[in-house]
Amino acid sequence: MRALVLSSVYPSSTRPTFGTFVRERIRHVANSCAVQVVAPVPWFPGNARLRGDALAATPRVESLDGIKVHHPLVLSVPRYAKAADAVLYAAGVWSVLRRIRREFPFDLIDAHFAYPDGVAAALLATWARCPVLITVRGDEFRVQRYRLRRLQMRWSLRRARVVAVSAALRDLAAGIADVDPARIRVIPNGVDAVTFHPRDRGASRARLGLPADRPILLSVGSLIERKGHHRIVEVLPTLVARHPDLLLVILGGEGGGDSTRPRIEALVRRNGLAAHVRLVRPQPHAEVAAWMGAADIFCLATRWEGWCNVLMEALACGLPVVTTRVGGNGEFVEPGIDGELVRYWDGPAFVAAVDRALLRSWDRAAIAARAAVRDWDHVAAAVVDEFHHAMARAA
Repeated sequence: MRALVLSSVYPSSTRPTFGTFVRERIRHVANSCAVQVVAPVPWFPGNARLRGDALAATPRVESLDGIKVHHPLVLSVPRYAKAADAVLYAAGVWSVLRRIRREFPFDLIDAHFAYPDGVAAALLATWARCPVLITVRGDEFRVQRYRLRRLQMRWSLRRARVVAVSAALRDLAAGIADVDPARIRVIPNGVDAVTFHPRDRGASRARLGLPADRPILLSVGSLIERKGHHRIVEVLPTLVARHPDLLLVILGGEGGGDSTRPRIEALVRRNGLAAHVRLVRPQPHAEVAAWMGAADIFCLATRWEGWCNVLMEALACGLPVVTTRVGGNGEFVEPGIDGELVRYWDGPAFVAAVDRALLRSWDRAAIAARAAVRDWDHVAAAVVDEFHHAMARAA
């Protein structure tokens, strides 16, 4: 079987830490079938945000993990024409797909996220006369609020084989498409237990230059509003009053126009938290595991998630988590066993949960063992099974 993957959230040589959860799934699927990837780069004339940055420098074609990856430019009108993104996406990719099909006659299209990728994939699959699999991954919680985009997703989801990474997303997708949720298969993301596993905390701290005797909270993710790093910093003074030596380490890259770095830095200055907050630039995926090995508690005050890989990776490292009860988080974090879940957004409850987590004795080996059960090979096998179902349905 030959699968053509369509995803605007996929790494490149210039952005190696972007979309690693998609990359991991595709890398393991490629062990069972032939794969090529189309990962478009959004473009608009005169868009200064793209000039000279890693996105603009993305090569048009490259090889990652032995998989050929195409990065065509697709027109994306900023701000006011986002409802046209999927159509522009499909139009921009069509000529590339025709060229790819001459050398790689793909059997189906595997799209990640319902909008714009899934809608574009459904259009392209109609033109190419092949089946399509759409995986809903979390951004649909936000996009479905916009009527025109919701209607496009409804059209594409009703024409595709649909996979959701969590039960919460399955129910959302079923509501958008107005179909029985039983028609949508839940295949959560996996975790790389070879990379993410318990480590010696003292050795990890010494290697990273972190203090040996201070309690450390870790938060990982892009510095954007949705991930909520600033929300943790807002309540940090209360936590520091209870734990005077507390240190919050945030690993994350700039969030473009949505960056919360200025807000975080302002909060640190205003509340005199310079000795309690450390901002660290994005780390290679494998290196994140070392930071998790050095921490006491993992915190994520996220607004919404599909299936949060970084939480799974923290658990696989034996690190208890404190996070919000949104999306799929409540489907794998067991309160009191793996960590704490808090309603979004309840600042005092989050403080109390972190306080309890810092004072509690956790069975870190058991936490890691539960998280490590779901590896990427199991995920890939389930996805390939869905490929076969999509092919059978099309036939």
